[in-house]
Amino acid sequence: MKQQLRNLVDRKVLLDRMEQGKDDRTTVSFYQYALIPNPTFFRDYLFIHWNQMGVFGRTYVANEGINAQISVPTHAFEAFQEHLYSISFLNGIRLNVAVDDGKSFFKLMVKVREKIVADGLNDSSFDVRDTGVHLDAEGFNTLTANEDTILIDMRNHYESEVGHFKGAITPDVDTFREEIDLVEEMLQGKEEKDIVMYCTGGIRCEKASAWLKHKGFPNVHQLEGGIIEYTRQVREKGLENRFIGKNFVFDERRAERISEHVIAECHQCGAPCDDHTNCLNVACNLLFIQCPACAKECEGTCSSKCHDIVLLPEEEQKKLRRGVKDSAKIFNKSRLRDALKRDHSNRGQSGAIGVRSSDKEGPSDIES
Repeated sequence: MKQQLRNLVDRKVLLDRMEQGKDDRTTVSFYQYALIPNPTFFRDYLFIHWNQMGVFGRTYVANEGINAQISVPTHAFEAFQEHLYSISFLNGIRLNVAVDDGKSFFKLMVKVREKIVADGLNDSSFDVRDTGVHLDAEGFNTLTANEDTILIDMRNHYESEVGHFKGAITPDVDTFREEIDLVEEMLQGKEEKDIVMYCTGGIRCEKASAWLKHKGFPNVHQLEGGIIEYTRQVREKGLENRFIGKNFVFDERRAERISEHVIAECHQCGAPCDDHTNCLNVACNLLFIQCPACAKECEGTCSSKCHDIVLLPEEEQKKLRRGVKDSAKIFNKSRLRDALKRDHSNRGQSGAIGVRSSDKEGPSDIES
């Protein structure tokens, strides 16, 4: 009988299993640029072995390498690492162990992709292995303390909104692909400056630093292991922590608390808050920041319109969702904070949650 190489169990069932699970889990991420001649074969090989170990998480495999964010049963971590290091091009690779609780993923997903990071770069003369100088936490602190150093956050706006390094440039972008072009343009005329970049775990900076060097910027540096490894070193060595707020992560935890600073605000009322959530209206699924008071008042929704929709019978909600393909925009839709505040203000004036006369078009017209 052919082995099942994907998980088909209902999402809610898997989430319940994760929450009720009593075993300790370790969240870990790693990446490696290396030639993988047959990504599909390698994908199946990983799925079979990791599934047997009880590994959860999300991994992308491509001809150019592997990018993994996974959760491993702590009791099986040694066996997992031994298996990983038995693969020649992954032998000895650094594993970024997360700061917070290991309940980050609820199923195993290994996918073949064209690239392990969507960068939009198609220059065949570009060598991704010719990266910038890698800095440890101490070296990063020293170089970025220099006023002439240019520090750039290579993450998206919804990531830097809740946490970033002091003095960093935080481009207002939705995707890494968009940011590479913007950063290159932003740095024109500053070719001789020391440039330092950082991201969550380092993989985006591998591409970005190599691209800038390819484009004529000789003094490019990157934070080794990203924010995750920086935090580990700072805590282990007692170094100054120059990161303020939370480190956004792409799993069920949403973020890791790095400092006690709350630098963001609720997208609905403006109160200090840095907790991301998704709108309870599945057809909307907007990723936004919502404080406890607004979460209670709005019952987990982002607008009066979405609140009315979640009160409908499930079959009616399904009818409204048919043909709606906006859930893929859940990240860049968080730019709609001004629209959310207007909706929240109007709701307060009316004294009730309800659809305004101008809001009768459907569940997604708040995007316009």
